[in-house]
Amino acid sequence: MSDPALGLLMLGLIVVVIMLGFPTAFTLMGLGMFFGFIAFYDPTHLFSDNRVFDLMVQRTYGAMTNDVLISIPLFVLMGYVMERGALVDKMFYSIQLAFRNVPASLAVATLIVCTFWGIASGLVGAVVVLMGVIAFNPMLKAGYDVKLASGVITAGGTLGILIPPSVMIIVYAAVAGQSVVKLYAAAMFPGFFLSFLYLIYIVGWAMINPSIAPKLPPEQTKVPVPDWMRNFQAAYSNNMFFGLIASLASPARAKEIEGEGGRLTYGALVSNFLYSLVPFIITAGTLALVWWYVVIHPQVVAEALPEGLVQLGSVPSSAPTAPVDLGPPMSFYLWFAGIVAVCAFMQIRYYLRLDADRLVVIKLLSSSIMPLGLLTFVVLAVILFGITTATESAAVGAAGAFLLAFQARTLDWKRTKEAVFLTAKTTAMVCWLFVGSALFSGVFAVLGGQALVETWVLSLNMSSIQFMILSQAMIFVLGWPLEWTEIIVIFVPIFLPLLKHFSIDPILWGTLVFVNLQAAFLSPPVAMSAFYLKGVAPKHVTLNQIFAGMMPYMIIVIICMVIMYLWPGMTLWLPNYLYGGGGA
Repeated sequence: MSDPALGLLMLGLIVVVIMLGFPTAFTLMGLGMFFGFIAFYDPTHLFSDNRVFDLMVQRTYGAMTNDVLISIPLFVLMGYVMERGALVDKMFYSIQLAFRNVPASLAVATLIVCTFWGIASGLVGAVVVLMGVIAFNPMLKAGYDVKLASGVITAGGTLGILIPPSVMIIVYAAVAGQSVVKLYAAAMFPGFFLSFLYLIYIVGWAMINPSIAPKLPPEQTKVPVPDWMRNFQAAYSNNMFFGLIASLASPARAKEIEGEGGRLTYGALVSNFLYSLVPFIITAGTLALVWWYVVIHPQVVAEALPEGLVQLGSVPSSAPTAPVDLGPPMSFYLWFAGIVAVCAFMQIRYYLRLDADRLVVIKLLSSSIMPLGLLTFVVLAVILFGITTATESAAVGAAGAFLLAFQARTLDWKRTKEAVFLTAKTTAMVCWLFVGSALFSGVFAVLGGQALVETWVLSLNMSSIQFMILSQAMIFVLGWPLEWTEIIVIFVPIFLPLLKHFSIDPILWGTLVFVNLQAAFLSPPVAMSAFYLKGVAPKHVTLNQIFAGMMPYMIIVIICMVIMYLWPGMTLWLPNYLYGGGGA
């Protein structure tokens, strides 16, 4: 048997053995050691002198010194602290009230919470189980179709592994030698776009067939407006915004109204007025941040660059310096003006309709989402804007998660120990996977398996799009029997050397893989999302019903990938803009 044939046998055996249920990391190491011993065998040397042992030590040391992997335990700890701290219950309730008039409102709220919670935690199993406990039974009791209820939880729960900060992206960055921050930027828009496609499917299905998602009874959609707000509206105005402004100018009547803890105080009026400004502050702050980063920041850099070069001695002080124009094109100003106009119209319309119900919903959303949203935004922003490394940002996120949980008084000593233990367990699994995959891929290359695969692919004389389809199709099929970890660490390295030959950007290809691997959680027989949900579902819900609910979302994943390939700017624009290039 030739050496390349041994490599292909090795590759086939790993799939079979993993499907039989053996631990992936130690299976990789075991097969790597066995076939490596054969590859390096020399009858003139002792057993202990076989070079496979040296390869094992080198690959283990390489995994231990990989700086990219340091951020994994910190991000995982951040996710487990949030999950054990039970910070999501109030969030689900407030989002449900906010979307109470939308078709399939419970399913829509579930998807939004899954998306947001997935971003914050990045833990697929934790999100699916948590939303299964919180949202599955309420949807079934409301008469929702089992397939709709199970599909939205299993599909929405997988988004956390795609939208940054994601452990899968970090693992791919380490395997492919790519920048974590570039991959984070590339995955941002596709992740939210996939969530948006899920949302369109859910609302569209509910509008076409309302029986799958009946309207909720009034008692479940009634906003808990306190009595003082009703009295306040009677005294001032049904519009809470104008009423609060009037009460701040003349608080005499307001102070006669009985509040939650007695008569209303001026501080309570100010507090509620500030809550009413939350939508305006978020919108204006986002637009101001975009304007600063796109318009003001490049101008500051352009003005400081020549002076800085002179001070460094790179340019003679007498040399003429041409003005550096790093500003945006005119089309940006037109688009920005249009967006500002739309936002202004929506804000005016909203505040003209701000009654007590809407103000209560704003307060609930602010108290349940804003702290976690602010933490997540900070963690992502400091990475994308180059303020910190991914590891430093992960440390900030983990510390912030502890602060939020302590502030909510939901994290006791027992739950803290559970979060730390689960973090150590998950981190150990990922690190051993890296050691095993590094040894496996090294032996596979020594046996000539990698060269054989490359020769076979190149002999097909495929175009770039044909190779893209072939590689993504193979990963899609591998997602049925295998999990994303095995695919990333075993099979992705086989395709990576071929990307340069076909002139395919590894950032674009990797982001397509991230979206593709959503199917690994949704495809039987190893659809882990289904098994996570089945563990907390009522007994009458079968695995076949859960599988049937997940199938449409696999089609949506494929549609998303097609759009991403036809419109690569959705993936590459942000890393190109922030860092000047999407590739390696």
